Amino acid sequence: MAFLQDMIIQYGYVAIFFCLALGVIGLPIPDEILMTVVGYLSSAGLLLLPLSVAVSFLGAMSGMLCSYALGRKFGKPLLWKYGKWIKLTSKRLEKTETWFARYGPWAICIGYYIPGLRHLTCYMAGVSAMNPRKYLLYSGMGALCWCLIFTSIGYFLGAYVDFSNYHASLLRLFFKPFRG
Repeated sequence: MAFLQDMIIQYGYVAIFFCLALGVIGLPIPDEILMTVVGYLSSAGLLLLPLSVAVSFLGAMSGMLCSYALGRKFGKPLLWKYGKWIKLTSKRLEKTETWFARYGPWAICIGYYIPGLRHLTCYMAGVSAMNPRKYLLYSGMGALCWCLIFTSIGYFLGAYVDFSNYHASLLRLFFKPFRG
């Protein structure tokens, strides 16, 4: 995680934007840790918090729009051709599209908090040809809330988080008050 911190310190807001955009598209970038580091660096005065949140939101939305466009343009043909390799038959694809038509907007908004699902929902929104305005509304709500929450965690609690063992550190931080 020192790598992310060094990259942000060296390249600033540009690194935040591209790391989030590429992370949402599907590259293995730990987005939650990135946002917590951004919040922490903002609390240390190295970044401006409002600008950090705005750049983070724009980076996340850029990645989400690219994923949506890729799903819309290439998704169905690729799934029809290679879906059998991942046990996705045309019948399962049809069921998935029906489910996504019904629950997709909420899956996008809520799925943003689940790594892996965040990436899949963006592509599936494109594959199922979700209305672009509807997609922008729900993905924007999810991305903005997500950016605010994780940046705030870093801003207010970042000094107490060990970024080399991020998840264990957060669990200790939040469950410490419950110890006897």
